[in-house]
Amino acid sequence: MEEANDEISYVVVVNHEEQYSISTVGRELPDGWREVGVTGTKKECLAHIEEVWTDMRPLSLRRSMAPSR
Repeated sequence: MEEANDEISYVVVVNHEEQYSISTVGRELPDGWREVGVTGTKKECLAHIEEVWTDMRPLSLRRSMAPSR
């Protein structure tokens, strides 16, 4: 089954909380999500996410936990 998915093109998407996901190319994205410019197989897109999404906490939580200036 995984080999069949290699024929599908995916795009990496991110929301306003800097949480990542993938979507099939050409699919309408839900409100609040935008493409980041990376497309490829599911495996390639997930590898990119693994590389760049190093802090799983939502942006709002990271900001609230940051030391005050």
